[in-house]
Amino acid sequence: MMYVRFALSPLMLALLASPVFGADTGSGKILFDTRWRLESVDDDAFADSALANTLRARLGYQTAVHSGWSGVIELEATQHLFGEDFNSTANGQTAYPTILDPDNSELNQAYVRYAPEASSQFTLGRQRLQWDNQRFFGNVGWRQNEQTFDALDVQHAFKNGLKFRYDYLDRAQRVTGADHPNENLARYQLDAHLLALSGKAGPGTLTGYAHFIDNQTLPLTSHRNLGLRYTAKKEMPDGIGWLATAEYAKQDAYADGAVAIDAHYLLLEGGLVWKSNTFKAGWEQLGGNGNYGFATPFATLHAFNGWADKFLNTPVDGLDDAYLSWNRKFGKTTAVAAWHDYQSDAGSRHYGSEWNVSLAYAFNKHWAGLLKLADYQADTFARDTRKLWVSVEYVY
Repeated sequence: MMYVRFALSPLMLALLASPVFGADTGSGKILFDTRWRLESVDDDAFADSALANTLRARLGYQTAVHSGWSGVIELEATQHLFGEDFNSTANGQTAYPTILDPDNSELNQAYVRYAPEASSQFTLGRQRLQWDNQRFFGNVGWRQNEQTFDALDVQHAFKNGLKFRYDYLDRAQRVTGADHPNENLARYQLDAHLLALSGKAGPGTLTGYAHFIDNQTLPLTSHRNLGLRYTAKKEMPDGIGWLATAEYAKQDAYADGAVAIDAHYLLLEGGLVWKSNTFKAGWEQLGGNGNYGFATPFATLHAFNGWADKFLNTPVDGLDDAYLSWNRKFGKTTAVAAWHDYQSDAGSRHYGSEWNVSLAYAFNKHWAGLLKLADYQADTFARDTRKLWVSVEYVY
């Protein structure tokens, strides 16, 4: 039986008492989206393959804007269909590989936003947060139950072109969902401060950032990130262009974090755009020293280091990911192909390699379909794994 579980922090309880949600006099809009997905996992570490048939639905309401004020409230539910031959981490089916889409129902978003002018906005409440490319903080939109945060988000664009962002994070609602039997997996209680300042530099944008994360649920994982990110791209009239990204960050212990937390992050990526094709080559390093590997626990991890998700937790010897990718639009169809080669940072041990391929088709402005494959070939890390996804999504 499905029901909505309201696991709310004091910040959220105060927010829902706000008059903003009762002040809408019209011209707001209904928010609705749903996604059916079939996911199969064939992992050589298990005797049986996993198969999950799941359906996710979100229903909400966004108020009209009144004197700069607006609000959003949204519910979310995920339900498996037919058999349950997979380990959701909540259903006890540990003989099968993990497919992290447990049955769940919860308050997904509930926030108030004040935008006194186009250059400034303040958002308070449970909300979807996406920082840059989501390497450090994202909503993990690939999973059926997304990650949201009880947070204060402040953004301001200065007249000189600089942009400032500050987030205070009080709680992370994890992709495992509010109904998960393990409270420490369902949500993290936080006392976190995120800051970023960005501005134009040559053909691109330079961003400096600092994350101070006190994880009060898992205090030994508390850490600090200090980093710089540069992104640039150039489009030319003959249909040829280029793009480039460089990023470096240092991670250390913060608050009650373990003294072993000491690692670096490095990304170098270049690309060529030719007509409707985009080609990329890159190298990403999550440093490791045999005791600790650079961690990004709040990232949209599926978007990085291969779709087989073998490196959701960075090995203590770190990870070097050398990759090539291609994508192209053919009318309503988008094709993607990527190859990854993995090895350890410490010791240069070859972990394995992986192919990823996907085809997405937009039937119309509401309906879309996806076929997606991942094939990980292990050398010294994990076991050979093949994954297949078929999904259909509707957005109102």
